[in-house]
Amino acid sequence: MFSKVVRDYLAVRQNDPSIPKGLRGTAEILLCTPGFLSVAAHRGIHFLHSRCRIPVLPRFLSLVVRWWTGIEIHPGAVLEAGVFIDHGSGVVIGESAVVGENSVIYQGVTLGATGNETTWKRHPTIGAHVVIGSGAKILGPISIGDHSKVGAGSVVLDSIPPNSTVVGKKAEIVRANGEKVERNVGQDAISHEQILFRMQRLEKQLEQLGGRLKNKDAETNEEEYDYAI
Repeated sequence: MFSKVVRDYLAVRQNDPSIPKGLRGTAEILLCTPGFLSVAAHRGIHFLHSRCRIPVLPRFLSLVVRWWTGIEIHPGAVLEAGVFIDHGSGVVIGESAVVGENSVIYQGVTLGATGNETTWKRHPTIGAHVVIGSGAKILGPISIGDHSKVGAGSVVLDSIPPNSTVVGKKAEIVRANGEKVERNVGQDAISHEQILFRMQRLEKQLEQLGGRLKNKDAETNEEEYDYAI
C-alpha cells in the first residue's frame, strides 16, 4: 500500500503542472491536492473494507473523505497504483469499479451503474493509462481499454477497445490506434432542437395548406351556387 501511495505522489508530480518543485511542491501535494488526498485515504479505507472486513466504519470514513475533498470513492472500489484525480470535485467511483494504473480522472466524472444490472459487478473497469475528461459518465459493467481517452461530457455505455478515443453524448470512437475513424452522421445525429424545429415547420406548412384548401372549397361552392342560379 505504501508503494502505491508513492506512485500516486509521483503521478501528481507528472500530471499537474501547477505543482512547484522542491519542498513547497511536496507540501502542496500532501496538504492541498484533493485528488491525492482522496486516493491516499482510499488506500487505507479499502484495506479496512476488503482485507479486514470491518463493517460500517469504512463507509463512514469514505463519507468524511467526500466531505473533505468533494470526491466520493466507495470503499470496495479498486484503484491501482499511480491513479491521478485532477481537481476532482464531483467525482464518483462505484463499489465494483476498477481503475488501472497511471490513469487520469478529471472533475465531475462518474464511474457508475445503469440501474439495470443484476449482479454485484455493475460498475466499469478502466484500463491502464486511460484519460477520462471532465463530466464524462461511464456506466455499467463495461471495460475501457488501455491507453484510451474519453472526451469531456461523454456518456459511455459500451466497452471500448484499447488505444481508442471516444467523444459525444452517445459516445462514438473517433480514433483507433492513432488513426481517425469516420463518424456516422444520420438520423441518430439529429438533435432534439432540430427535430422540434422541423416539426414546427411542418405544422406551419400543413396549416397554410389547410387554409388554401378551405379557400379553394369556398370558391368552388360560390361557383356552383352561381351556376345553379
